[in-house]
This record gives sequence, C-alpha cells and structure tokens, in this order.
Amino acid sequence: MTSTFLPDKRTGTGAGAGAPPPAADRPTGRARRRALHWLTAAGFQLPALVLFAGLVLLPMLFALYAAFFRWGGFGMPSDYIGGENFTRLFQDEVFLGDLWRCLVLVVLSLAVQLPFALAMAVLLNQRMRGRAVYRMLFFAPYVLSEAITGILFGMIFAPDDGFADQVLDRIGLAGLGGEWFADPSTVMATLFLVMTWKYFGFHMMLYLAGLQAVPRELTEAALIDGASAWQRFRNVTLPLLAPTLRISVFLSVIGAIQLFDLVWVTTAGGPDHHSETMAVTMFQYGFKRYQVGYASAISVVMFGISLVFALAYQRFVLRRDLEGATTTMRGDAK
Repeated sequence: MTSTFLPDKRTGTGAGAGAPPPAADRPTGRARRRALHWLTAAGFQLPALVLFAGLVLLPMLFALYAAFFRWGGFGMPSDYIGGENFTRLFQDEVFLGDLWRCLVLVVLSLAVQLPFALAMAVLLNQRMRGRAVYRMLFFAPYVLSEAITGILFGMIFAPDDGFADQVLDRIGLAGLGGEWFADPSTVMATLFLVMTWKYFGFHMMLYLAGLQAVPRELTEAALIDGASAWQRFRNVTLPLLAPTLRISVFLSVIGAIQLFDLVWVTTAGGPDHHSETMAVTMFQYGFKRYQVGYASAISVVMFGISLVFALAYQRFVLRRDLEGATTTMRGDAK
C-alpha cells in the first residue's frame, strides 16, 4: 500500500515544490533569445548600413566640413573661412534666383502637373478599349533617362528648324514659335513642359494604383443614391485617394528641389542663369570653377531645405498615414 504525499499549503513542501522553472521561462533564457534575435537582425542590416554610411553619411559630413573652407577640391581643405561661404551664398543673386525658380517649379507642379496626372488616371481607370495601351504610352516617358529626354527635346525645340517650329509653321501659327530654351522669357515655361511630359506618367501610375484600392461598392452606392460623377469623385474617390495624393505631393516637391540632370542636358542653366536650379549652380561651382567649398555650402543648404520640408511634411501631413505603420520586434515571442 502506497500513500501519496500531498504538499502542505502553508510550507509549500511536497512533490515538485521548489523545482526550478523550465529553461525557456528563465529570465536568462529570454534575454539570450532576445539578444539572438537582435544579432540576427543586425547581421542582415550590417552590409546595407556600411554602404549607407560610406556612400551617404560620410560624404554628407565631409560636405558640411568643406563648406567652412575655401577649397579648390585638391588635397585636404586647409583655408578655414568660417561661415563666409554661407554669407556669400545668400548674397548671390544667382542662388537667390535659384530659390525663386525652385518655388515656381514647385507651385507649377502642384497646380498643373499633378492635377493633370490625376485627371488622366481617373480617365484611364474607366472601362475603355485599349486602356492598357494608353497606360503604357503615358508611362513610357518616365522610363526614358533624363539625358535622352533632354537631347530629344533639345532637337524638338531647336530654333527655326526644330520640330515644334516646323509644326507651328505648317498650321499657320509660326508667330508662336521662337527660341524656346534660348529665350529668357520662355525657357522656364518650356522646361516645365518637358518636366511634365517626363514625370506626369509616374504620378499617374501612383494614382491608378490608389484608385484600384477604392471599393467599387462605395461608388455604386453613391450612384444609386443619385450622386453625380463629380459628387462621387469629390466625396468618395478623392478622400480614399488622399494618402496616395500626399505621397505624390511629397515626391514632387523633393524632386523639384533637387532637379538637376534634365536641366543640365537641355539648357545647362542658361540663358544667363535663367533656368538654373540649386543643383546646377552647385555643379557649376564645384566642377567647372573648382570652388568646391562654396559648392559644398550650396549642397548643405539644399539638404537643409529638403530635410526641413520632409520633417514638417511628415509631422503635419503624413502623421495620420504613419500612425500604426511601425512595427516592433519582440524577443519573447513564443
């Protein structure tokens, strides 16, 4: 006859009393697993972080350092001049003109290019014959490189014998032709036309992707309730497309601030600086005039403008889109 020894509730003695917890439940076990997870994540991220530090962070820090020197780009900077480059920068009429032209491009992009892209996206989201072909044709310019685009439109808008002047002459509107890129009064308008042709297809595809996520049931319900096409677009489609619109605006503004290659290939900033952007001015001083310290100051200001805009836009515009978008890695997952 055997008897079972029951634990005493008061003393906690008995079978199994005082036994150590399973290894997986020990604090050291959890800490070890968490450390292993972090080391695994760090191992995957390390190559990208090394490349990012070497190709982005270090050049940025060196540009900030060089901005305080009078430096021609050879050897190490040694002629320290403090903030003289930045003082000169905001007294330079060319750079102040760059800021004004940047603002003009931003306003035109938001007021003309993006609404045009949205209208085309809404149109191509409808059922029609050849819809896929039209989408491909409108998106094709974005696939071309800026160099090819610049050369192409340089030939189209060549004075007198360019394709644009020949077409206007054939239809009896020769008086509307001109020097296009060579005339200070028309160069920015012509440049913006090229920019719109080049980039509107990208924003159109963004809007098309956003429109695909709009539930068709909502628009059908609005139609049944008697809403017109404009009312359905304004009250149903547009609010649901708002996150895509906000991303599109952000990319458009940042692109206008950093615009370089298309301008450089088409006009090189001419005539007489009337189409220069901050990036073109930076290139001119850094690689043409060998005033690398001054060019570094321009790059620092460009970065500062982009950073301030990005942080402010994220804080006040993208805040709702970013809420709940972050994830955390927990080492105590079972």
